[in-house]
Amino acid sequence: MVSPTNFLLHAFLWLALAATAFSLSPNFYHNVCPQALPAIKRVVEAAVHKERRMGASLLRLHFHDCFVNGCDGSLLLDSTSSFETEKNARGNLNSVRGFEVVDQIKAEVDRVCGRPVVSCADILAVAARDSVVALGGPIWKVRLGRRDSTTASRTLADSVLPSASMDLPALINNFKNQGLNKRDLVALSGGHTIGLSQCLIFRNRIYNATNIDPAFAKERRATCPRTGGNTNLAPFDPTPARFDTAYFKNLVKERGLLTSDQALFSGGSTDKLVETYSKNPNVFWVDFGKSMIKMGNIKPLTGKQGQIRVNCRKVN
Repeated sequence: MVSPTNFLLHAFLWLALAATAFSLSPNFYHNVCPQALPAIKRVVEAAVHKERRMGASLLRLHFHDCFVNGCDGSLLLDSTSSFETEKNARGNLNSVRGFEVVDQIKAEVDRVCGRPVVSCADILAVAARDSVVALGGPIWKVRLGRRDSTTASRTLADSVLPSASMDLPALINNFKNQGLNKRDLVALSGGHTIGLSQCLIFRNRIYNATNIDPAFAKERRATCPRTGGNTNLAPFDPTPARFDTAYFKNLVKERGLLTSDQALFSGGSTDKLVETYSKNPNVFWVDFGKSMIKMGNIKPLTGKQGQIRVNCRKVN
């Protein structure tokens, strides 16, 4: 008869092995398809070269995917008779973009691998990293081995995606619900060092906020009138095509574009970290990479869960 101690030991070892087998790893595709990651990088670099803004768009896709039920590629699914696409959620509608580039990456990766072995969820994770690097930002080792979901939830996306009007306590709580802390919040918000936002999203701040540099507000109002011009674009910082620390320098000067940006530097518990990042690019770079890895680890489907989609927009 097996002693209870032995049984527990075996059970523990089995659990440890199972966790190892199904945990994400940077080397996941090394043997299955070593050409996969270089293929993703090629397509991303070409897309970002063609349109610099695409780098920010691809980074945002990964972020908005991970926050809704984990990094499972659910954001990429189009509506079906059984669910409505997350693309229609408040934080995504007429705003998330880059799906055509994801389709191009998928086609190229499946071509070089000879079959669909790389998940759409992993494509988003790698494309986010390669976009940051293409715009002069830090590099990190992306953990891989995620599988794709077979469903999506617009309702969940509506309730969990952070909004541009959130104050600091709401933002901290929103990230905490994803297993992310204050340092992750500030570091990941630094992703706004690249890209643009629509007038509709920042209008309220530039006309009504008190913690805003008046010259900056005036400058933004020139292209964002009180009515109309909802889709007019403005950069988050003066260098929207370069991954740098200008975003944090802006916050210190009360030149944050969104309410949720300036909330990070408004007399609260994250002020010190914003100042640190504004003066020390290396600290920001290291933290950004760490937080991206942490975010990429939110509830992935692994092993036999989910599937590897043939078309990122549709369940097999």
